[in-house]
Amino acid sequence: MRKPKTKFKLLRQKIYIIIHGSDTVAGRLFDLILLGLILLSIFTVMLETVKGFNAKYHDQLIIIEWIITILFSIEYLLRIFTTNKPRRYIFSFLGIIDLIAILPMYLSLFLVGSKVFSVIRALRLLRLFKILNNPQFTGQSHHLLTALNASRRKITIFLYFMLISSILIGSLMYLIEGEENGFTSIPVSIYWTIVTLTTVGYGDISPVTPLGQFIASFVMVLGYGIIAVPTGIVTAEFAKTNTNPAAIPEPENNQCGNCGAENHYKGAQFCYHCGYPFSSD
Repeated sequence: MRKPKTKFKLLRQKIYIIIHGSDTVAGRLFDLILLGLILLSIFTVMLETVKGFNAKYHDQLIIIEWIITILFSIEYLLRIFTTNKPRRYIFSFLGIIDLIAILPMYLSLFLVGSKVFSVIRALRLLRLFKILNNPQFTGQSHHLLTALNASRRKITIFLYFMLISSILIGSLMYLIEGEENGFTSIPVSIYWTIVTLTTVGYGDISPVTPLGQFIASFVMVLGYGIIAVPTGIVTAEFAKTNTNPAAIPEPENNQCGNCGAENHYKGAQFCYHCGYPFSSD
């Protein structure tokens, strides 16, 4: 017979569900509040770089930054407190990002200028994927990953072709235009070719001779077709996965819909963490 859980364990479980579970009202609300704090923090750091605004509201911005940092610190400690394997979370990718997000403000007490690195909190927006963790979004992500995986060889060949073409066209433009027209070296000419092929067109270098202008016109028209090639490759593979459900891989982890715990044994009927019953389908 199972022993009843202590109040401490029940509290730990409730906090875990709120922080890690995105399928509950409290969990989704926590994720949205966290997302709002991340955006507010990034916006605050951006405003600090505006000299006029920072001079007028510097103290208020610092107070907001410290409040957000303290809240993030509490959240980080709660994640360590509620997880069964704290070491695994601390050294995970998101765990390291969470730690780096709170360090700049504390380091600013000892190192001048380190607070500017608070903008790295933008990486915490990766947690948005947890908010979107439902069957519809998960299924579409599998579609996209399968399409990208199937397209990688074709795209690699395409990029290799583009690299060779850029080198050849750049070398040709260097010979035709020469250093006097801004094509000072073959690498610079290759840079011009890539800028023109991608239709960016900075305008810092431009051909002057009639032959160079003719080649430039050809490169510009070629650029429009080149942009469509990788898009078409991925789109074609994406269409295949939509019409062939068998091409979509099954998720490796059986995730609990209540608390979000993963890595359950195949055929498990209940969550090992919160006891939530799985579907019998």
